[in-house]
Amino acid sequence: MDLENKEVSLATFSGGCFWCMESPFEAREGVIDVISGYTGGKELDPSYEAVASGKTSHLEAIQITYDPAQITYDTLLAIFWRQIDPTDDGGSFVDRGAHYRSAIFYHDEEQKCAADTSKSELETSGKFPKPIVTQILEATPFYAAESYHQDYYKKNETHYKRYRAGSGRDTYLKKVWEDEANPEKNNQNPSKAALEEKLTPLQFKVTQEDSTEPPFQNDYWDNKAEGIYVDIVSGEPLFSSLDKFDSGTGWPSFTQSIDSEGLTEKKDGSMYMVRTEVRSKKADSHLGHLFDDGPPPTGQRYCINSASLRFITKIDLEKEGYGEFTVLFDKE
Repeated sequence: MDLENKEVSLATFSGGCFWCMESPFEAREGVIDVISGYTGGKELDPSYEAVASGKTSHLEAIQITYDPAQITYDTLLAIFWRQIDPTDDGGSFVDRGAHYRSAIFYHDEEQKCAADTSKSELETSGKFPKPIVTQILEATPFYAAESYHQDYYKKNETHYKRYRAGSGRDTYLKKVWEDEANPEKNNQNPSKAALEEKLTPLQFKVTQEDSTEPPFQNDYWDNKAEGIYVDIVSGEPLFSSLDKFDSGTGWPSFTQSIDSEGLTEKKDGSMYMVRTEVRSKKADSHLGHLFDDGPPPTGQRYCINSASLRFITKIDLEKEGYGEFTVLFDKE
């Protein structure tokens, strides 16, 4: 882009892995360039190896060159807050250490004021149950990262998607912000009467009355197709076919869930035994039970009722609104 005679500004943010911070900004009109790099420390010309190993005082960061006539700094701040966990002072998602903490580096007093205001508004919004710990710091020299880190999400798309999904970032962000992106998905759970209309008698008995379906006589016990299993009530993603195994019990069995935070566990003393009941967190649907007699690597067996699940095939994930999970089935 020809920058001659064009007034441009800089914005600098730290939000953990800089691979994941580049793409949300580069897609916006008015953003001219986004560079991955290191800032906030005292060392000169740091390398990735030194920063990533915590041997410097720098943070992984991005520096944005933008046209303020097309996109405002306030807009960039709004995008920034939606890429991070601002309550985490020990790193960012799977990446731990001070060099992965979140921070806003202001370049002038106007940016400092805007950053302070946006942080204050976020603190009073009630969006986060814990304190906002993202620092607001004066910008220091910014050092561009090595060339192979720039536009990593384009150069190494498959690895980037796998890393991003596995890091927990997307799951967290969707959980926190989906009420604004998809308000229709966040209505209160339907009433019992509405569920009786929506669900089959067996689905209702299982999810709402903690019943158990017959073994070997249910939809998914022997399903070998690729895809994910979601809550029949709310649609929240629960399990992947990649973690499904034949337990010989006649019910769908999984070694782990897609997101452990999407489940709740309760002590169940029924049937003259003590078991661990598994329920979906959002809809509070009864799903099944968790046992410790599963195969490696987890040693767990989630024994789940088919009646509490809906299966979405791999090829339908995008169409059904679960496109972020297609990366689970990408092949090298």
